[in-house]
Amino acid sequence: MRFALNDGPGIRTTVFLKGCPLHCHWCHNPESIATGKEIVLREDRCIRCGDCSTICEQHAIHKAGERYVTDRELCIQCGRCIDVCYSEARSFAGDEVTTEQIVKEILKDVPFYDESGGGVTFSGGEPLLQYEFLLSLLQACKERAIHTAVDTTGFTSYSILEIVSKFVDLYLYDLKTLDDVKHLEFTGVSNKIIIENLKRLVDWGKQMIVRIPLIPGLNDENGSILQTAEFIGSLGSINEIHLLPYHKSGIEKYSRLGKIYPMNTKEPPSRETMLRLADRLKEFVPIVSIGG
Repeated sequence: MRFALNDGPGIRTTVFLKGCPLHCHWCHNPESIATGKEIVLREDRCIRCGDCSTICEQHAIHKAGERYVTDRELCIQCGRCIDVCYSEARSFAGDEVTTEQIVKEILKDVPFYDESGGGVTFSGGEPLLQYEFLLSLLQACKERAIHTAVDTTGFTSYSILEIVSKFVDLYLYDLKTLDDVKHLEFTGVSNKIIIENLKRLVDWGKQMIVRIPLIPGLNDENGSILQTAEFIGSLGSINEIHLLPYHKSGIEKYSRLGKIYPMNTKEPPSRETMLRLADRLKEFVPIVSIGG
């Protein structure tokens, strides 16, 4: 994504790596969770020609009323249905690329980094899940004096974090809640390694912005988000928090992937609520922004 303004300082290029060990109920990029390619179906573009069903050797696509339905368990992601879809209703989420290909794209935007103090942000999914590929990209950027940021859940091993951190200028670090039981319920993983890795990055003197999503049922009650902010402030060297309001912008993506959105009944917080919380969080950290 070019000309990103919410993924670190200045004008940035954001590179999204596929795959994430977390399965957050509110994830607005569900196509980034699985590591492999996935077929995306845009029903509004389908012209009901049936060519996809005819060519599918796995018999994974069948007609149901006026629609053509894909059985995701039978689908082997071969992409033949995409090749014959003239209306472009079908496509792949995810591409296999090389370090050289990505660097070539990044270098096109160097003048904008130089002018604005920007750089490249590696996001996901969880970019540390593909740490060897990420490391090669980070090294290539540092060789060219390009500012690097990594947007991470922090869910990775100590050894991977240590190796990668040598080439990272800024971490955008997600911290959902200190409540491990709720973290496990809403994301599928414990938060213990996430908290420990945050402390490690502080000890190593890494520059960080902590991002806290405000999620209904997870951290919007009983002062949970304030406790998280107090903990961040107690670490001493983190001066900035991004407070991210829950939103529903990714719902359509779930249906395109044949998935069910887990939080369909939840509503986003009001602007007044976000402003009030941001003021409270400034009691613990001097800079609090709403959004990335």
